[in-house]
Amino acid sequence: MQFIDLKAQYRTLQEKIDNRIKTVLSHGGFIMGPEVYELEERLAEFAGTKYAIGCANGTDALQLSLMALGVKPGDAVFCPTFTFFATAEVIALCGATPVFVDSELSTFNMCPQDLDKKIKTILEQEELTPKAVIAVDLFGLPANYPELQKIIEKYDLLLIEDAAQGFGGEINGKRAGSFGDIATTSFFPAKPLGCYGDGGAIFTSNDELASIVKSLRVHGKGSDKYDNVRVGVNSRLDTIQAAILLEKLQVFPEEIKLRNKVADKYTLALSSLYSTPQVPDEMVSSWAQYTLTVSSRDAMIDKLSVANIPSMVYYRTCMHEQTAFKHLGKENAECPQAEALAKQVVSLPMHPYLSDEEIDKVTSVLAE
Repeated sequence: MQFIDLKAQYRTLQEKIDNRIKTVLSHGGFIMGPEVYELEERLAEFAGTKYAIGCANGTDALQLSLMALGVKPGDAVFCPTFTFFATAEVIALCGATPVFVDSELSTFNMCPQDLDKKIKTILEQEELTPKAVIAVDLFGLPANYPELQKIIEKYDLLLIEDAAQGFGGEINGKRAGSFGDIATTSFFPAKPLGCYGDGGAIFTSNDELASIVKSLRVHGKGSDKYDNVRVGVNSRLDTIQAAILLEKLQVFPEEIKLRNKVADKYTLALSSLYSTPQVPDEMVSSWAQYTLTVSSRDAMIDKLSVANIPSMVYYRTCMHEQTAFKHLGKENAECPQAEALAKQVVSLPMHPYLSDEEIDKVTSVLAE
């Protein structure tokens, strides 16, 4: 059994993907070829934004977004502490200071009440300027953007959606990638929509932000490649990855439905025994992970391992506990719910091609 079975997906799409790759090999436009621009149009249409801009990976997508928004030293950028390191890393790379926010136990996502509390604390200290919030769509579930937006407007901040795990998710029919001033996603192979290497994208409906991001991803390019109007980076989505994603995007809506069927079967079998993930009525999750909260995690992992069932822990260490951020002090360390989750979460195999037999095997072992 595979934790994420990329080979099963490839077998389903092999002929179409192979033909797409052969086309790129034939025309030779390996960097910023026509497939990149075709993919950007399709992604924007899917997300419901005016622009989608490809880049080299999800981390770069976040950094490019912060750069385009003018995040700089002296700024405070609020982000969840229970997330992957890249979410906080890019804040530091821009010279700003990450301020870590606690999680909701029910959804694993950023807690709006704690965000409001942390913003007030920074304002009272008068050492940093509150600038922006990065909200993460963890494990496939969009963050609580209706509530977060109220806080953003209250303090006149910028909002960045980190949809690396949540692309394909929805709130009241509005898709992940379309929330906030700017949004990002990752096409790392294990993501809901993944390529066969690294890749990422930025989404926005703001003309000026889109123009700046397009410049920043190619060394701050202006009217031509030797006219550099700003200091940027080298972060282009290569054409072969775009070609692969074009075929994967075709089946992506159906795969989201299949992921939800897998999650429903897990929940039906396990909800009476474990704390299973919750999806609010108005939301749809893309189920990047199916994550339980358990009191005896190591024992569960051992039990699954004996039965040759893979499992993973996302994430054992909160951002405020990372060595790289310990210098930020105690003000950044008051996240008790996130700390509890880090000690208790465990993720089960999750992908669209998980068979009923495999699901039954996982749930029967966990029910013993």
